Amino acid sequence: MLSAKPTIPKEIKALGCIRRKNFLLCTSFLILIAGNVFSQDNSPYSRYGLGDLVPGTNIVNRGMGSMTAGFADPLVVNFSNPASYSSFMSFMELRSKKSVSGRVVLDVGINFDSRTLHEINPAKKFAVNDIFFSYVQVGIPIRHNWGISFGLRPVTRIGYKMVRRENLFDPETGSLIDSSLTEFSGDGGAFLPSIGTGVAIKNFSIGANVGYLFGKKEYSSKRALINDTVQYNNSNHTTKASFGKIFINAGAQYKIHVNSKSTLTLGLDGNLKQNMNASQDIIRETFLRDPVNGDISLDSVYEQKNIKGQIIYPSSYTAGFVYERPVTKEYSGFLVGVDYTKTQWSEFRYFGTTDAVQDNWEFHVGGQLRPIPKRNYFSTVDYRAGFFIGQDYIFVGNKLPVFGASFGLGLPIRNTNRLALAQFTRINVALEYIKRGNNSNVLKENMFRLSLGLNFSDLWFGKRKYE
Repeated sequence: MLSAKPTIPKEIKALGCIRRKNFLLCTSFLILIAGNVFSQDNSPYSRYGLGDLVPGTNIVNRGMGSMTAGFADPLVVNFSNPASYSSFMSFMELRSKKSVSGRVVLDVGINFDSRTLHEINPAKKFAVNDIFFSYVQVGIPIRHNWGISFGLRPVTRIGYKMVRRENLFDPETGSLIDSSLTEFSGDGGAFLPSIGTGVAIKNFSIGANVGYLFGKKEYSSKRALINDTVQYNNSNHTTKASFGKIFINAGAQYKIHVNSKSTLTLGLDGNLKQNMNASQDIIRETFLRDPVNGDISLDSVYEQKNIKGQIIYPSSYTAGFVYERPVTKEYSGFLVGVDYTKTQWSEFRYFGTTDAVQDNWEFHVGGQLRPIPKRNYFSTVDYRAGFFIGQDYIFVGNKLPVFGASFGLGLPIRNTNRLALAQFTRINVALEYIKRGNNSNVLKENMFRLSLGLNFSDLWFGKRKYE
């Protein structure tokens, strides 16, 4: 009678059967869900640059103030620093010293935002809630100290709609001409599918991601003149642009063994200034607003399509460290990290023109506590907290200060399936409060963001032999 056994160490055999099929089904299902999440963002600041920046970190890191440079975990895909891919767990056959099995990681995240916009003068506020896809990433160990990762994530989002009512005056006489109603709206954003690898040589790790950054930016101003005696046609000024180009970022980490129980990891990652090919359509027209069929074009005043150009995406870097002591039978484990991020938004160009953006910086501090595992569930939970301060990249009249604080949890899900004991699932939760601007700015934002991530891992690549 034939029986199949993976030639893996005894301690790994005890984890149970390897169920690759279940992993693939779960991956497909979660990607399908993520692809159908909708978004109803409404932030006027998304008008500038390529839109509002989407959090570029894993949900685990967001719970720790979004510090990432020196962070590496076998069960977390830290796509911010690809050097961390070298830490993915690859099990070794004890005699041959060859990689015979690897713990593959699937990580999917979703964000829930509650944003309140405050206009300073006159004092008004507006609240909006939305939900949007955060990322989907897969991490795979190839050999000991060598791993790869691939996935998809949004980079920016554009979404706003504002209405302004005002009186128009003759500048020479000062007499009233008409009243006008102007609607400002925008839509679009950028996405980045990517694949990367990271490898470690002793205590030094290096890695890189290669992807294709693509997206669109569409914004329009529609104006209607309100007059009791004269009928005017409504005007529409719309600009549409699409862009895309290969995008590369890289990172490095160096681990220092402070003593037998703790390590200090130095990290650095970033990207160079990158030029993206772009195409733009400019439309100036009159239109009729129909309550049933929407806006109907009447006459084209000016139209130019497929205007070729470039969009320059700015260079950026993050440097930091993580001090870590792993959990043992006698001591709880913990880590604490610090990051400094700088982005040269002054390099940004949109078809050769500048925008209301500036160089920005952020300082991140965070940590995690991992208690000694006991019989109660809460001793198996990871507890995270952090904060960040900085200066936003948007510059409209005045500098825009930013502040954020976060709290996170790593909630393990007990596996009751005896046929899949090697599977390990954790739900990561991050709650963030972010303040953008103050009373010296025209508009300030307060936002609460709840991020949920499903981290699923299983053993793959187990070689089998027949007896």
